[in-house]
Amino acid sequence: MSDDAGAPHGRAKKHPPTRAEIQAGLADVEAQMRARSDKINARSGRNLGMAVLIGLGLGGGLLASLLIFKALFMLFAGFLLVVAAIELASALRSSGRDIPRVPIVIAALVAVPASFFPLSTDLGFGRDAGHWFAILFGIALVTLWRLVELIWPSRRAPLNEVLKDLAGGVLIMTYVIFLASFTVVLTAKDGGQWWTLAFLIIVVSTDVGAYATGLRFGKHPMAPKISPKKTWEGFAGAAGVAIIAGILLAIFMLQQQWWVGVILAVTMLLTAVSGDLVESLIKRDLGIKDISSWLPGHGGLLDRLDSILLSAPVAYALFLIFT
Repeated sequence: MSDDAGAPHGRAKKHPPTRAEIQAGLADVEAQMRARSDKINARSGRNLGMAVLIGLGLGGGLLASLLIFKALFMLFAGFLLVVAAIELASALRSSGRDIPRVPIVIAALVAVPASFFPLSTDLGFGRDAGHWFAILFGIALVTLWRLVELIWPSRRAPLNEVLKDLAGGVLIMTYVIFLASFTVVLTAKDGGQWWTLAFLIIVVSTDVGAYATGLRFGKHPMAPKISPKKTWEGFAGAAGVAIIAGILLAIFMLQQQWWVGVILAVTMLLTAVSGDLVESLIKRDLGIKDISSWLPGHGGLLDRLDSILLSAPVAYALFLIFT
């Protein structure tokens, strides 16, 4: 007698799921996960999965350059400066400005070693004067390059357009290369690599905190006309995460008092948010969503450095004050 004969009346024998049923179930789970991911990406404005992977890659390169042999940071920073400067120059060119990119690249490459290696005080200048000289050199080079181009009829333009081109070159030199090169100046100092790492961790933590709390609780926009996805709830979350990170970093990495970490965290929070809004304003004026699109989930490299640009000189100032 079969086992079915002894089974309770009305209970059908269960069969293992077929291959088609398993595939249908997996497809349903995949569709649900994709829908949830699309919802998160729509609210955050980026592909978070790719953003995390690329962020980890950049973070790994940063750690290697700072902790293994900090002179390697010049290579890391040089790559970032060149790419970010080219991105902004290309974005300005797409809006009608004639920004020469070759002198921009030269100026970025000159600024990195000039910021890392101190000048001799026998010259009558401060040890960090090379950083300032490099920026002035870059502005002069970009300006002269554009003026020389006017020799060719195809590169000529009305005076007001040429002046706008020159202003665009100055913008790239000051906003991208000058501000970002403060990370190189800071790293070159004795123990400065730890301050560079600390302020970058805090800036990243503000970004993570803002996204996490903004996605979950965000309802009240901070600057809807400039960056509609930023909310006050996200700002509060960023502040909490930044302060916790700042205190821990001050005590265990920088060997400073806890309140130094609070000051570092609050200033980095304000500069990071301001830097993000400044770049959003630039993109809004240019009529673009991202400076470029070659980094999946991030837009362009400059889209990820915007929070760092204004933070770098402030972090350097705090290093001078507290050390």
